[in-house]
Amino acid sequence: MTSIKTNTRNISVLLISGAALTLTACASGGAAYRPIVDGPQDAKYSADLGECRQVAESRDYLNSDTRTSALIGAGFGGLIGLAEADEANIEDFVGGAIVGALFGGGDRALETRGERKHIVLNCMAGRGHRVVG
Repeated sequence: MTSIKTNTRNISVLLISGAALTLTACASGGAAYRPIVDGPQDAKYSADLGECRQVAESRDYLNSDTRTSALIGAGFGGLIGLAEADEANIEDFVGGAIVGALFGGGDRALETRGERKHIVLNCMAGRGHRVVG
């Protein structure tokens, strides 16, 4: 019984830590990116930037790609959890699945952050700003 409580506690700590890390990494979001432009940063620039950021925010972090990556990570993590255990049991599978889901989903959420940044860059360029970075 103590073993189950300890494993459950460890799994909970991993889950909370992983979720916090993912949220912290995504907090600033790629949509908040302020591109460098070769030209004036006047009222038109500010208005366009605000609108382009709203467009970028439409790319949700918990999109289907993130969910799929989390699911694949959970599957592989669960299998690794079973393979690494001395005796196969559900706790090892669940622990591995949780860690795998966090890594798979977290990695994809970070990719979404980069996608949001590119959306801002492309949107600003499409509105006539000479974006250099």
